[in-house]
Amino acid sequence: MRARLQDIDTIGVILWLFRAAIVVLVLWGTTATIISNPYSTRQWLDFLVFGIAQGSMYALIAIGYTLVYGVLFMINFAHGEFFMSGILTATVFLAGPMASSGFLDRHPILGLLAIAVVSIVISIGIAVLTERIAYRPLRKAPRLVPLITAIGASFFWQNFFRGLLGSEHKPFPLMQSLAGTIPFLGTAILKSHVVVIIATIIMLIGLNFFIMRTKTGKAIRSVAEDKDIASLMGIDVDRTITITFATGAAMAGVAGVLYALVFRQVHFFMGFIPGIKAFTAAVLGGIGSIPGAAIGGFFLGMFESVGPSLFLQGLGIPAFNQLKDVIAFTMLVFILIFRPQGILGERLAEKKA
Repeated sequence: MRARLQDIDTIGVILWLFRAAIVVLVLWGTTATIISNPYSTRQWLDFLVFGIAQGSMYALIAIGYTLVYGVLFMINFAHGEFFMSGILTATVFLAGPMASSGFLDRHPILGLLAIAVVSIVISIGIAVLTERIAYRPLRKAPRLVPLITAIGASFFWQNFFRGLLGSEHKPFPLMQSLAGTIPFLGTAILKSHVVVIIATIIMLIGLNFFIMRTKTGKAIRSVAEDKDIASLMGIDVDRTITITFATGAAMAGVAGVLYALVFRQVHFFMGFIPGIKAFTAAVLGGIGSIPGAAIGGFFLGMFESVGPSLFLQGLGIPAFNQLKDVIAFTMLVFILIFRPQGILGERLAEKKA
């Protein structure tokens, strides 16, 4: 027993030293960057705005992870493919033809709304189909089984859409009304970034109203709290879980459109990396917490955009701008080691207690 306690103390000391080393490296890199002053104020603002736009997409995708985890205590690693499927299908069958005919330039708002509707519908359809066929029969299985199934579903949908729509990158058309910039605080913000940020804010407000004010939203919260009691109160648990998947997929469908506006191309593998990053954002904010997922998404997007230039450049790391993915995945490891409950996880746990 004493030896075991000594081992625990040793691990605690090692983790404490590891934390201290990380803090020292971050402070060292930040200080060196500030002293060398390699960027202008305008460039830092550009980094920040791009980070907010990127974080907006992460936030919308992360909400899907946290909604499903809230009702099933399951990590749906196929969620990134819900994000991919909608916008890829909408680009091939709608956005491309509308751009070729000139409709998208003549009616940009109507065209963008039509693309968003198709993306949302396809994403919801794939999500509901996956839940019904792959996840529902495994509700009472050990937790590892649905997790493995989710990974398998992710690979299935990737290869399904690869076979259906091809493996090449598809360009997303640029609408002339969204080309150019808007002056803001001495810098110029891309119009597409403004659209992304505003659309995300609208979606988050709408989701909050849906979850907190509607009968269906209250049913989702009840099922997340206790499925058995919710069932005794007359709530259709299966239907509510399906609606939860559909809600998360709708957010992912919108995120897909925003992604296409920013990065201008889509492909069958586009859901994997953003999906993992959104999962990181959900864990960062506190998995199961919708506000936490949104906060985690915005934080991760800004950290990923500003971090390489602020921390890594000062440490003299070569090709630091190519390490954005490394930063995101390293953050996931650090969160799981040092604060697995996330930013809001502890507070929510105390609230429920």
